[in-house]
Amino acid sequence: MKKIYVIDTNVLLQEPRALFQFEDNEVVIPAVVLEEIDAKKRYMDELGRNAREVSRILDSLRDKGKLHEGVPLEEGGTVRVELNHRSMQHLKETFTEVTNDNRILAVAMNLQAEQEKASSPKKVIIVSKDALVRVKADALAIKAENFLNDRVTDFDHIFKGKLYKDVPLETLNMFFENHSLPVSVIEKDKVYPHQFIILKDALGTSASAVGKVDETGQWIRPFISDSEHIWGIKPRNVEQKMALELLLHNDIPLVTLTGKAGTGKTLLSLAAGLLQTEDLGKYNKLLVARPVVPMGKDIGFLPGEKEEKLRPWMQPVFDNLEYLFNTKKPGELDQILAGMGSIQVEALTYIRGRSIPDQFIIIDEAQNLTKHEVKTILTRVGERSKIVFMGDPAQIDHPYLDELNNGLAYIVEKFKDKQISGHVKLEKGERSGLAQLAADIL
Repeated sequence: MKKIYVIDTNVLLQEPRALFQFEDNEVVIPAVVLEEIDAKKRYMDELGRNAREVSRILDSLRDKGKLHEGVPLEEGGTVRVELNHRSMQHLKETFTEVTNDNRILAVAMNLQAEQEKASSPKKVIIVSKDALVRVKADALAIKAENFLNDRVTDFDHIFKGKLYKDVPLETLNMFFENHSLPVSVIEKDKVYPHQFIILKDALGTSASAVGKVDETGQWIRPFISDSEHIWGIKPRNVEQKMALELLLHNDIPLVTLTGKAGTGKTLLSLAAGLLQTEDLGKYNKLLVARPVVPMGKDIGFLPGEKEEKLRPWMQPVFDNLEYLFNTKKPGELDQILAGMGSIQVEALTYIRGRSIPDQFIIIDEAQNLTKHEVKTILTRVGERSKIVFMGDPAQIDHPYLDELNNGLAYIVEKFKDKQISGHVKLEKGERSGLAQLAADIL
């Protein structure tokens, strides 16, 4: 049975091409949605870009007919802008205030009442990324769904970059003797290039080994990087050793790191970047950038030049640099960075249009980036550069993103089977006992 999907504004602002993802069903856009999109199209950010893209898509559909009457889609369904069914009479019995959300709900409610009287009724479903809209719809006996097509995978199936496997003790001995194992020892489990394999004795003894699948995806080999001492820090657990193996590997230009706060993502990446930029000379510059997305209430406009404005946003990066350079006096880090000239801390706002060759690039808090933004960043990477995306998908401050549709999760899933990329999820916190406990129980 065909359905009628009433689309909320936030769905289109998150995924402009959502109109084409409802197969052969009828897609309805309430008139108020056009008003909300029109109000956003002047924004010079991701929301504005998506609003303008929706406008262009709807304008192109006008060539196929009148949108208020319905226009056929290639998938077999139709899309129409709903100008009728706007009466708030029945809705006001439950929700008295005339808000945009309630106007969208009124359209769905009136369409449902009309379909109940039809000879071949269609089920009306409102699609919204706003949880409260879905709750209101339930109260009105209207079926409501979240838009899930923009999610890269199920939460439990997000690639972790590592695999635990119980094997016979003979297999462990073979790995130590030959310094390699065929991936055929990992029965039934699909493995990817540069994935880490933790081998444990199947009999339960303490014997174990850690290896990494090579770029061909055919062999498990030991680590090749010496990560015992990097710019004054040492990895505190096996996951941090895995991260450094990826960060110090010359043939992996794309590295993604995920993990809770305090797992060492930023510190390890900065240490690896400083080693390869300052000591080994593999890269001309270390570029550190992060999105300007506040946690909680925004502090508003800031005085001063660009560097002064960026300082509050970039302070977490400077905190790690102060630790690595072991600075103790106020202003000492600024003097060191000014003298070196090869370390640049920047906001992602200024990355569009750039070409970045021969640099070690670190993108912090990447979970607050959209799919389009990570694509923009990756297409800026020039020859002989290495880029590291890191973040915690559970700590998202962007209003239209969640754990499964953010740019960081998108990269992890899309590149997991590519030879040029590597990923690992860090799970053990090393910042402090308090930080680890807070990350676990709060």
